[in-house]
Amino acid sequence: MAMLLVAALGYSQNVPQVAAEAPKDGPIMAFESETVDYGVIEQGSEPLRVFKFTNTGNAPLIITNAKGSCGCTVPTYPKEPIAPGESSEIKVRYDTNRIGKFTKRVTITSNAGAEQKMLTITGEVVKKPEEPAGLPSNEGNMFNNN
Repeated sequence: MAMLLVAALGYSQNVPQVAAEAPKDGPIMAFESETVDYGVIEQGSEPLRVFKFTNTGNAPLIITNAKGSCGCTVPTYPKEPIAPGESSEIKVRYDTNRIGKFTKRVTITSNAGAEQKMLTITGEVVKKPEEPAGLPSNEGNMFNNN
């Protein structure tokens, strides 16, 4: 009965199959994370953070430029091609002597498509606690051997 209804309505049983999207040719830059959160850190803390990525494409990946959104954010990137299936990293150094919250961007230019890749670092730098006062000067100090 259902076959007669389908036939009567003019529908065909030969439904076209939707093809799976063909894999993209060329390099593909797949990051573990496109954002790194420094968290709350003390002034002068370790400034270096790392973005890890893998070339999941089928051609060598070549990074031609990496630029921070300001002079306080300095990226370092691999200059050699990254083969398909290989992993590498982009290191970012933020000036941790700048007090306050921050959100900065790193723009990556490569041969992995026409669009640039944007990476983000965030966090907050708090003032380093004052060092406790030490011993008074040597003048009049009972520990002075003069």
